[in-house]
Amino acid sequence: MTSRKLKLGALTMGCGGPGRHNLWLDPELPADASVNVDWYIDIAQQAEAALFDLMFIVDSQFITPGSPSHYLNRLEPLTLLSALAVTTRRLGLVGTLTTSYNSPYNVARRLASLDLISKGRAGWNVVTSGDAGTAGNYSRDEHFDYDTRYSRAAEHVQVVQGLWNSYEEDAFVRDRQTGQFLDASKLHALNHTGEHFSVVGPLNIQRSPQGQPVIFQAGDSEQGRELGAATADVVFTHAASIEQGQAFYRDIKGRAERLGRDPVQLLVMPGAEIHVGDTDDHAREIERHYHEVDHSFELALKEFGRNFGWHDFSQYDLDAPFPQQSLEAARSSFFTAAKRIADQAREKGFTLRQAVEFGRQLRPGAFVGSAETVARKMADWFEARAVDGFNIYIGHPSQFKRFTQEVVPLLQERGVYRTAYEGTTLRESLGLGIPGFVRARSAKSSA
Repeated sequence: MTSRKLKLGALTMGCGGPGRHNLWLDPELPADASVNVDWYIDIAQQAEAALFDLMFIVDSQFITPGSPSHYLNRLEPLTLLSALAVTTRRLGLVGTLTTSYNSPYNVARRLASLDLISKGRAGWNVVTSGDAGTAGNYSRDEHFDYDTRYSRAAEHVQVVQGLWNSYEEDAFVRDRQTGQFLDASKLHALNHTGEHFSVVGPLNIQRSPQGQPVIFQAGDSEQGRELGAATADVVFTHAASIEQGQAFYRDIKGRAERLGRDPVQLLVMPGAEIHVGDTDDHAREIERHYHEVDHSFELALKEFGRNFGWHDFSQYDLDAPFPQQSLEAARSSFFTAAKRIADQAREKGFTLRQAVEFGRQLRPGAFVGSAETVARKMADWFEARAVDGFNIYIGHPSQFKRFTQEVVPLLQERGVYRTAYEGTTLRESLGLGIPGFVRARSAKSSA
């Protein structure tokens, strides 16, 4: 047995996220899953019964007709998570909120409210909004450039955490004998003036049982890794192999340590797509089948422009060389991913058709096989310090059930996964310390 335990999150994409436009055709899945609160409650309760640490809700705020089905029609994360907070008891509730198009005060208040409603189970997935079209929905002519997005994100998180320290733990006396409701000496304004935000404070809500919500962050660029190492409690990433996982794990933990943080208090939880079959060969057949039925070239072409600021690739000859000029449209979008695609196309001499086909081809997953094989591989990655846990993509319902009912018990038998929740808060589940009250210093910028 080991005291270090594997962490698990359930990452939901409703009726079909990127590359899975046709997931909604599965008769076991409600066609309106992305806006069906009963479906979310069912998934959350399945995850909680399997002792998952958290449920992870992704989000974005710009769509085109070519967007994935889940993106076209989905619930706002914190509204949804508030419903899940009163239908679960131990499951962590992590919602995505962008620092580019939200004010720090509003984010701090909404998340603090969810944290109290759930009795200390809230988490914030910090994103900077890669979809450049989002600007048009928030009265801006142009999206923030890449560097601005990340400097704004760093300050945004700083302000939010400062607001979460508006009250000391015992500020509310609530003494009916003396008539004292608040010890005013334990209420603190923020008075922040920075490059991007000016926020007076204080926040009008008390601290939660876990001190403050858990910070999640995803980003593989240099700026993304620096932001995660500086601010995150949990980093969400992707790793195609155990070696890639180990490299990222060492890098992000090393960055955190250089910044004076305890690397043990920064967890790495990549996304994982899992297929479970009766045998390893059967699982590979399931993987191939779902890849074929959930994908199509036509829909992949429409979605292809997302990394490039939703650049319209239908204007080009599919069999002409890949249009390298399209990379310019990605400057304020998902530039790291777009550049990787463009560089690959140039190096391999791809046409546009070949680039799209290359992106949608089946890449056999690392966690595909019998329940025994999947459990062994997950344990191998965990014990090799490639991960601290996994965010499991929720796709076809039958596969999630096989994972919770067949793989989870085997992980428990190996001693790498819990057999009971360690406490009531998300921080307790994740093994993270509760941040004590720190009086925020007023920040004045010369900018």
